[in-house]
Amino acid sequence: MDELLVHAESLQNMMIARATTPDPVSNQDYAKARAALVSAPRIADLLPRMVHTCRDPSQFWGFIKSRFSTYEERRQYIWSEFRPLLDRLEAVGYPSDANISDSLERFDSEHVHAAWSKAVDRRDADPEGAITMARSLLESVCKHVIERSEGVEYGRSDDLPALYRKASRALNLAPDQHVEEVFRKILGGCTSVVVGLGELRNRVSDSHGQGQRPVKPLPRHAELAVNLSGTMSSFLIATLEARQGGQ
Repeated sequence: MDELLVHAESLQNMMIARATTPDPVSNQDYAKARAALVSAPRIADLLPRMVHTCRDPSQFWGFIKSRFSTYEERRQYIWSEFRPLLDRLEAVGYPSDANISDSLERFDSEHVHAAWSKAVDRRDADPEGAITMARSLLESVCKHVIERSEGVEYGRSDDLPALYRKASRALNLAPDQHVEEVFRKILGGCTSVVVGLGELRNRVSDSHGQGQRPVKPLPRHAELAVNLSGTMSSFLIATLEARQGGQ
């Protein structure tokens, strides 16, 4: 499930609880859900204004009690304000997620599943962590391809480009294994994507210390890295399955 959808539903429920019952609402939980939503650019156009203006449950109570006198009016207002946002998050998500998830679910590896799920969940709230997990996903897939290929091994010091070179050659995906120029260009582009993912992770992710002028990735950078990693991982898995099936 989209992490933003979880936060949106959680904040909606907390607002309804504060508006209709005397029970206290956790300031910490409210702040966490609100921060995740406010910091997500892809939903900025649908975020209710009261989420921006009410920074804690007390501020929200001051807003809602003066606007509506009955519990039912308050519930209906909150639901109507959140409905466009929830509809977007439930219906749209990211276009590539479903297809990539289906492909990775067929691949019998707990590490691969975990890396993809974490990368997807962190795209908006934790771009640095998402980029790190995007690389971990592709590294895990490359290692599994190598492990399932005869006569190929990898070492502890092998980085992502080295792992991909071995995996792609085992699957006959190295550019120099083809004579058709169009295939050489496409497969060379795949290699460039993998190298770029490694460089992006080293440059802006949370895996290395940074200097006085750190480069901070934004959600759009994380979305690019995660989608590229997922697409490349899905392609490697599909190729492995086809070769093992004799296709």
